[in-house]
Amino acid sequence: MPKRIFLTLFISLFILLILSITAGIWVLVKPKNDEINGSAFIGGTFILTDHNNQKITEKSFPGKFKILYFGYTFCPDICPTGMTIISEALDLLNDKATHIKPLFITIDPKRDNVQVMAEYHRHFHPSFSNLTGTQGEIDHIAKLYKVYYKKSNPDEVEDYLLDHSSIMYILSAGGKYLTHFGPGATSAQIAAFFKREIQ
Repeated sequence: MPKRIFLTLFISLFILLILSITAGIWVLVKPKNDEINGSAFIGGTFILTDHNNQKITEKSFPGKFKILYFGYTFCPDICPTGMTIISEALDLLNDKATHIKPLFITIDPKRDNVQVMAEYHRHFHPSFSNLTGTQGEIDHIAKLYKVYYKKSNPDEVEDYLLDHSSIMYILSAGGKYLTHFGPGATSAQIAAFFKREIQ
């Protein structure tokens, strides 16, 4: 009887040890898997036109971290606020900002042509590239980055507003998704992230 109890206890402890080791390995591996899954589901190939009328793709600006921010120039408050926060973050980074390429991508290509995007460029950090394209090209990249946008007043033809998500996507120097910041992010938080990433 004592032998049977001892054997049962030993087997139970052995199983518990195996489960603990397995759980520990899962915890260590899980963040890497999350990063891979994020990279797999966000981003992809695209071609757009910048405010200098140059074609830009996902392969442009090699070796630079990227900040992708979607909006439109007629946006009354959310977009200029986001652009200002990114600009301030780049200023806080000083020389490290040279390793980062911010991209402002319109969700309103009907009104945001190259000329309009060039004018808008004057108001924010000079390293920005403002990107536009055909409606199909914009729909494509918006789908790649899970961007929501919709006319708030669909019957209006010219003087309309757009409801849209406000996310800053951060890509690695290799073009992979790293993280994102929501509308509540501050310039200090964004700068702190890049200070950790850029050595």
